Amino acid sequence: MFNLLEQLVETESPSHDKSAVDRVGAIVADQCRKLGAQVEIHSQTSTGDHIVAHFPGLVEKSGILILCHMDTVFPLGTLKKMPFYQEDGKIYGPGVLDMKSGIVITLNAISSVLSSGGLATLPITALFTSDEEIGSHSSRALIESLAREASMVFVMESALVDGSLKTWRKGAGGFNVHVKGRAAHAGGDHSQGRNAIEEMAHQVIAIQKMTDYSRQTTLNVGVLHAGTVSNVVPEEAFAEVDVRVMQPGEWERIEVEMRNLKPVLEGTTLKISGDLNRPPMPYGELNQAAFAKANRIAKEKLGMELKAGGTGGASDGNFVAPLGIPVLDGMGAVGEGYHSVREYIFAESLDERSNLLAALIQNW
Repeated sequence: MFNLLEQLVETESPSHDKSAVDRVGAIVADQCRKLGAQVEIHSQTSTGDHIVAHFPGLVEKSGILILCHMDTVFPLGTLKKMPFYQEDGKIYGPGVLDMKSGIVITLNAISSVLSSGGLATLPITALFTSDEEIGSHSSRALIESLAREASMVFVMESALVDGSLKTWRKGAGGFNVHVKGRAAHAGGDHSQGRNAIEEMAHQVIAIQKMTDYSRQTTLNVGVLHAGTVSNVVPEEAFAEVDVRVMQPGEWERIEVEMRNLKPVLEGTTLKISGDLNRPPMPYGELNQAAFAKANRIAKEKLGMELKAGGTGGASDGNFVAPLGIPVLDGMGAVGEGYHSVREYIFAESLDERSNLLAALIQNW
């Protein structure tokens, strides 16, 4: 497992570099074929190809879908300043937690299941996508199609740092805000200008006030672009807004409020665009029952007590929840610091989570 993880991490795969992600895809496809899978390559043009591996089961009915992604947020060359290494029980490297360790755990768990009996009880489909970190735009339809054929979905994103599974996730979306004012000389013609930054300041305050912690809804104006030089009244300003929602109907409420925003300063205009990228994954009856079943299997087969948790971050599991299919997320390795130079996993979690996934696959 360590050797395969090293190979995957050292094969850097930023989302926007198709050839780089495809190099990881070639490794993954080869590993799946060695395990006897029927492998499908779903070719893409602007992102890496998606890999689907099918493993037959003893029982021919709706099986288990395992979701992994091969892309990372780290650009090529990150390894030079952030090498792969192990120290004090931790394994470091770009993408080691999010989520190349999840790929390794998946392959090892399937290998374990197949070696013990030749076939899994239920059919297994493992999907390895190439664009999760940038919104899963090219893989969403494939994720949803495969999920509709499954009776259970496991997502191999990292666990919470205490090992908890992610049984709920917030939905994630965003808006782009464009303010148009009127340029003018800041010294000689100031009164004729309409300052787009000033107008945007009014809008930023209004948008931030839409946050409602009691509803678990947050809006964050995270990016601003405006102005050219200080002696010109700025004509344009742009903002990017991150939105996270948990409760049903919250996105619709926020969308209405955003699109009802009006300019404050005379002579300025406002343009709003945006959408919900991933719907919420609530801890409803389906996921509660799935967690209870997983916990029972873990206790009986491994003597392991599972914990349930959640996060404001989104994953491909968010696409599954609205389909009425049970999904358990955070099945991957345990660690901290994902998307940063501090990213690591606890080495022992490779075996622990592989054993857990294997037990759930074989006993589901």
